[in-house]
Amino acid sequence: MSENFFANYKEFVVPPQDRQKVENEEFNPKDYASYYILTLSLNDSLISNWKEAKDYEIDIQKSILKVLKEFNEKQIGHYHLRLLELENDNSYFVIALSCKNEIHEPIEMISDYIEKMISTPFYIGQNWYRIIGHKGRVERKIFHITLKEYSM
Repeated sequence: MSENFFANYKEFVVPPQDRQKVENEEFNPKDYASYYILTLSLNDSLISNWKEAKDYEIDIQKSILKVLKEFNEKQIGHYHLRLLELENDNSYFVIALSCKNEIHEPIEMISDYIEKMISTPFYIGQNWYRIIGHKGRVERKIFHITLKEYSM
């Protein structure tokens, strides 16, 4: 084999595309076709409100915002999640799901999809396994999600 065999290799280099950062993307409702309001509560919760999560060394707001940011970065161009409500005295939080395309699947399929996409980052990445009981850990189901289509 000749030393010059790969002399023109630069013509074949495909540089990796930079992942677009969510903070650079301004949320514009006109860019989305459908919207849903999701209420998430813990499955088999060990706490009665978010204030008690501090006993388990979890900063709930910081944790939720981190997971939503990561989700949005991965799903850019498809879905966008936004925190709408988080009250320390409650044991649930509310997020908005915006979808680029109309979704024709049943509501249960959408909530299952979201559960699968965000469960591991909450469960392992943010240590939320500490605030759910044995039943929740065995099922590896961290949330009960209720979902309703939002229309203006």
